Amino acid sequence: MPYINLDAIDLRILNALQTDGRLTNQELADQVGLSPSPCLRRVRRLERDGFIRTYRAVLDRDSVGLGLTVFVEIKVEKHSRDNAQALQEALAAMPEVVACHMVSGTADFIVEIVVTNLKAYEKLLTEKILVLPMIGDIRSNFALTRVKSDAALPLTHLKRGAERHEPDC
Repeated sequence: MPYINLDAIDLRILNALQTDGRLTNQELADQVGLSPSPCLRRVRRLERDGFIRTYRAVLDRDSVGLGLTVFVEIKVEKHSRDNAQALQEALAAMPEVVACHMVSGTADFIVEIVVTNLKAYEKLLTEKILVLPMIGDIRSNFALTRVKSDAALPLTHLKRGAERHEPDC
């Protein structure tokens, strides 16, 4: 595991911001037991060091008309670094693709796609995905119910290491 220099206060900050990224600095400072200035310094350091990548609103898919989620398993036709890279770039450029993972197993990639309905998925599949020359096989799995998504990352594995670090307030 890579060296991660986080103490218990940093972990409290990260957990609080994962739960509510709209907290004011004062609210965050109160929650983690710091005064506002050291709290803000820590947040800026966590941002600078890449622990906090961005802040954004998580939208309700159904409310914005994206009622169909499809998990697509893709096999690459001819395995090569160039084909894998080209496929990654093509998928990353599609706004309907909300997640994409290179995996081991029967598929080479698992892609999460959100669209308005089955007709929209058919159009995306036939006009943007199946035309890619490196595609060997595609299997589509339609989500029936979303049980959990957009969850906060579990940070409990970092607590043991955080106990050894002295806070730098």
